[in-house]
Amino acid sequence: MTTSSDIAIDDWRPDAASIDADIEMLADVLRAVVYSGAGVSFVVPFSIEDSRTFWWEKVLPGVRARTRHVVVARDAGRIVGTVQLDLAMPPNQQHRGEVAKLLVHPDARRRGVARGLMVKLEEIAESAGRTLLTLDTVTGGAAERLYQSLGYVTVGVIPGYARDSVKTELDSTTIMYKDLIRRT
Repeated sequence: MTTSSDIAIDDWRPDAASIDADIEMLADVLRAVVYSGAGVSFVVPFSIEDSRTFWWEKVLPGVRARTRHVVVARDAGRIVGTVQLDLAMPPNQQHRGEVAKLLVHPDARRRGVARGLMVKLEEIAESAGRTLLTLDTVTGGAAERLYQSLGYVTVGVIPGYARDSVKTELDSTTIMYKDLIRRT
């Protein structure tokens, strides 16, 4: 899939020749997003080594086990955005996937990258036989509006859920879902 600005979006399947460079680019995107104030589980100070460790130790094992998909957006070969689809659900929830870590480098925002990533993630979820997607996002943020525009439904809001990455205030989180069958 390609966005209107010719950014290539694909399911990330790293190989031995590209994995080091890809992890470095993913680490750069994550660190830039954290320092821009996004509430994606991390707080500053957040080193590039912390970011690399997240990708190597927390994400890559799931990708290799095929229980996690990482969708990446590349602009001229450089990864500028990513989102994850977690398929490691309990036995009674094999119809569901969880959306995690929608990240777009601040330099690549407002170009349709996030929307393109989510459209590709939904295609992957459907191909994996998933009919329901769930997620949480900072209440009132740009991502919440994006998810709503893609048909995600708000279930509720949890106040004081997580700390902002650069401030000490606690942000609320909005819990959302999308039924891929009914497209509600």
